[in-house]
Amino acid sequence: MIKFASVTKSYGKVEVLKGVNTEFAKGQVSCLIGPSGSGKSTILRCINGLERHTTGSIEFDGIEVTSNPASLTAIRKKSAMVFQRFNLFPHRTALENVMEAPLYVHGVPRKEAEAFGRELLDRVGLGHRVNAYPGTLSGGEQQRVAIARALAVKPQAILFDEPTSALDPELVGDVLKVIRDLASTGITMVIVTHEINFAKEVADLVAFIDRGVIVEQGPPSDILVQPSQPRTQEFLHRLLDR
Repeated sequence: MIKFASVTKSYGKVEVLKGVNTEFAKGQVSCLIGPSGSGKSTILRCINGLERHTTGSIEFDGIEVTSNPASLTAIRKKSAMVFQRFNLFPHRTALENVMEAPLYVHGVPRKEAEAFGRELLDRVGLGHRVNAYPGTLSGGEQQRVAIARALAVKPQAILFDEPTSALDPELVGDVLKVIRDLASTGITMVIVTHEINFAKEVADLVAFIDRGVIVEQGPPSDILVQPSQPRTQEFLHRLLDR
């Protein structure tokens, strides 16, 4: 579904991605791991055009990712992104946040959008909080609303940018459970995460990224249990020893 071919991304003289080649298959759960600043989030942002890659090519379901508005619109209608910091509208209720894109981007009738929004909030365990404003929700609840909002556009793929990094440790489990449940539905997901045990459980593919390069990638049984590259071994050793 998503293909990178020799992709680079530079900010001035700083090269963040250095010739990335990878594919994320349809229906696959792919986890991107690596140290902070390694380029993981940039990969996600290049997929949906929030960042424009410098050279190389990216394809999403056969559509080339370019700066062309028609290309970006087509890709964003097929994908959704869940951010670290939730990015909910503070003046709208949980339900209104979930209804926003179906109503104003996809033109779904209000009654249909509301019914589906309630269904999604119930699905993420927040059916009792439909009228709550983000400021009254915990971080974990806000992130679950953000996931429901992503699902509201019926995407073919969801991109998760460290969805638990801004949460208190005791709230992480609820969010991971929702993502774990989604993984069993066959939706394509690309997840930037530091949750190694979670990646080991749900991922079909794990890619270790360091300094803008994919050091190695493969099934979690290889990358997370028996990595072949010394840099991957060092990273996992430090992470698991915390």
